[in-house]
Amino acid sequence: MNTSTRKNGLRKTVSSFRVLFFSFLAFLFPAFLYPKPALPIDFEAERKRMVDVDLRGRDIEDPHVLSAMLKVPRHEFVAGDNKNLAYADFPLPIGKGQTISQPYIVALMTQSAQLQPNDRVLEIGTGSGYQAAVLAEIVKEVYTIEIIEVLANDARSDLKRLGYENVKVKHGDGYQGWEAFAPFDAILLTAATPEIPQPLIDQLKEGGRMVVPLEGMLFQDLIRITKEKDELKREEITGVRFVPMTGEVRQ
Repeated sequence: MNTSTRKNGLRKTVSSFRVLFFSFLAFLFPAFLYPKPALPIDFEAERKRMVDVDLRGRDIEDPHVLSAMLKVPRHEFVAGDNKNLAYADFPLPIGKGQTISQPYIVALMTQSAQLQPNDRVLEIGTGSGYQAAVLAEIVKEVYTIEIIEVLANDARSDLKRLGYENVKVKHGDGYQGWEAFAPFDAILLTAATPEIPQPLIDQLKEGGRMVVPLEGMLFQDLIRITKEKDELKREEITGVRFVPMTGEVRQ
């Protein structure tokens, strides 16, 4: 291994550790890092700051992703007092033990999927609906599945209210995918899985990309799978911390 390769590997390890450490710290202590403001928040200004500092200031370079993150009102997918923290760069609870992902991770997953305007995308783990909204700003069709019924219903309602007509929400176990609309150009899993479900591999188009947080012995790795001639090319992106995928994958 040459010196350049060793240095690149070290930088990648340090970057992954920072993502994990600061996400975990901010999730545990949001009130200390972002105290409640005395005045109403200018959400538009905060969203621009988020894009300029937390995304553009790091390694998010895809103009379509940056544009989408600038358009989607994240605060509309966050409830209660947490709305004031909507544009802080860490995950927030949305109920039922689930979270809305850190903005940087949403942008990173979206960028890693290498999306095109005419793509059909499947998301496993709708959650609040925020990731689906970001995808909908970029691609033609988004299909998203949520295993927790109340979250699926809330996300469907919020997405409809905000005008995202190109998103279909389904309550169910994402393990089996959504065969009626397959094949998909890209599939994103927003919950950590111990294995990649075979139905999702089968529903991924030739040349399609799957972005998934994969559980290891101790940590989770965000990886991109590209389907090439029925073989899977795997690329590691960074270390992450997602809530676990539930349902058939645990059986």
